[in-house]
Amino acid sequence: MKPKRASEVEELRAELRRHEHLYYVLDKPAISDAEYDALMNRLKALEAEHPELATPDSPTQRVGGKPREGFVKVEHTSRMLSLDNALSEDELRAFDARVRDLLAGAPLRYVAELKLDGLSMAAHYRDGVFAQAVTRGDGRVGEEVTENARTIRSLPLNVPSQKAAFEVRGETVMNRRAFELLNASRDAQSQSRFANPRNAAAGSLRVLDPSITASRRLDFYAYFLFQDGRPMHATQWESLDALVEMGFKVNPQRKLCKSFDELLAFCNSWEAKREQLPYEIDGVVVKVDSVAQQEQLGYTAKAPRWAIAYKYAARQAVTVVENISVQVGRTGALTPVADLKPVAVGGVTVSHATLHNEDEIERLGLRIGDSVVIERSGDVIPKVVRVHTQGSPRRRFHMPKHCPVCGGHIVREEGESASRCINTNCPARLKESILHFAARSVMNIDGLGDALVDQLVDRKLVTSVADLYDLTVDQLAGLERMGKLSAGNLVRNIDKSRQNPLPRVLSSLGIRFVGERTAIFLAEAFGDLDRIAAASPNELQLAEEVGPKVAESIYLFFHEASNQKLVERLRAAGLQFTYRVKRKAGGPLAGMTFVLTGTLPSLTREDAKARIEAAGGKVASAVSRKTSHLVAGEDAGSKLDKARTLGVSVIDEARLLEMLGAGR
Repeated sequence: MKPKRASEVEELRAELRRHEHLYYVLDKPAISDAEYDALMNRLKALEAEHPELATPDSPTQRVGGKPREGFVKVEHTSRMLSLDNALSEDELRAFDARVRDLLAGAPLRYVAELKLDGLSMAAHYRDGVFAQAVTRGDGRVGEEVTENARTIRSLPLNVPSQKAAFEVRGETVMNRRAFELLNASRDAQSQSRFANPRNAAAGSLRVLDPSITASRRLDFYAYFLFQDGRPMHATQWESLDALVEMGFKVNPQRKLCKSFDELLAFCNSWEAKREQLPYEIDGVVVKVDSVAQQEQLGYTAKAPRWAIAYKYAARQAVTVVENISVQVGRTGALTPVADLKPVAVGGVTVSHATLHNEDEIERLGLRIGDSVVIERSGDVIPKVVRVHTQGSPRRRFHMPKHCPVCGGHIVREEGESASRCINTNCPARLKESILHFAARSVMNIDGLGDALVDQLVDRKLVTSVADLYDLTVDQLAGLERMGKLSAGNLVRNIDKSRQNPLPRVLSSLGIRFVGERTAIFLAEAFGDLDRIAAASPNELQLAEEVGPKVAESIYLFFHEASNQKLVERLRAAGLQFTYRVKRKAGGPLAGMTFVLTGTLPSLTREDAKARIEAAGGKVASAVSRKTSHLVAGEDAGSKLDKARTLGVSVIDEARLLEMLGAGR
């Protein structure tokens, strides 16, 4: 191996680690996403070309673990105890008095850290390389989530350390922006919403497929540094500083308090400012700073005597629902909102609370005029918890038949909780439509990010995604943080997107349930966007993996007048509306569709898929009546059961190789 290649690999890794730390830990990005991707792609190419240079701590290895069957139980090096709670200033003072009494009046300092509302996790390192991650579990035994934790960008895979082995404990959280995006995505897929960011973080860390965890944008904040189950430094404050030096993300909102009054002031200040934070907190964790004093204070059966969680008061109040209005979200979902008689909750005057959907209103038994209990739990709009007393008189709420923003058609599909506006250019969902349109996996318009889209829509330069193709350099150069050079690059990127094939154009339209894969199947089946638009629901189901629900969504989209106008404008802009299927003519598997499940004896999934497609066949992700054969290996799961139920042919690897003409 040429030393030059090895040297380049190490330089790329060091550079990527530096940029990960700048972006995910310090929130100070130094390069664009495109530049970062170029470095990453170069490293991936070198590691593929020279696999002997690949290492577990490479930035390329964050996502790559295969879905697992379950989680292994792992015993902690020392107990991860829960904390006792102080629910008032008096209870916090009582804790302080107990500590001072047990320490016989010796001088002490407290470390105050914001109590992040997430999931505790222990990350283990060997020779500076991330080796294992374990959830808190019951405090003695947790679940190993190493491959999932590896996807968390703020958790370093390689850190400078003189210790052969050490452990970092911290909190895995989902910030509010990531939580909102996740629930919006689940709404779009008709999946149940997560109740709060903590539940979302816990569920995301414990999914069986690491690629799902990677998509959820989790964060890890470190707060303990251990070796052999004990603190590595003499004080908690020193441990926090050491973690920062090592490259871990440590919450900067912390304070070393020399008196109780200083501690109380810190707690009270953040109770008033908690809504300004990008993540949720439910209090402040108070720890005696000195490890020697911690050991002197010891533990009860359930918690340390040297630490306590000062919990902020519940933020609830009772008020009257004066009306119910409707908001249209970025995905087109209509959300009923309770218009309330203004009431103070946690120091903030609240006039509105979300009701989520019609089903939630019926579950609550809510009518206009009722008194309700509302709660603020970090959401921008608080929620209604329950009906307190029935009003008199009281009126039933009815969802509008047309979008209150654009007048477009409202659709609520059978079995779904949300009603939706299906006009892609509805002003309420336009910004999200543009960001989706420009995404790398869709039309790939580099340079069109959130801040710029906000300006384009707010200044009415773009009122439809089709307007992107009319933008000029002069228009763009007049916007904030946009010069002539950046404007010229963006116009060229927009122009280049006209050459994207039909599957990307289909995906860009924002049709519910039509992502990259379904768009390819539609393009292959029909070959022309106009034929797709004119097809009936039954005809649409002739495409691979398109069932009744997806077909109905496509049909409704193309029969909305505003969407028809959008299609015509995109046609006039020169986008590709036809598709030439690039499929090998003939071949032993021509016309057949295969689904792969389980572990095959000698072929990887990628190898099997490549061989099937090279022989003229297709590979689908789900079993349906259109499936020709299910190729089943060891540990085949639900796909095997479904194939048997549908009467689909089930074959093994040996039979597949025979069909390929490569029998052994």
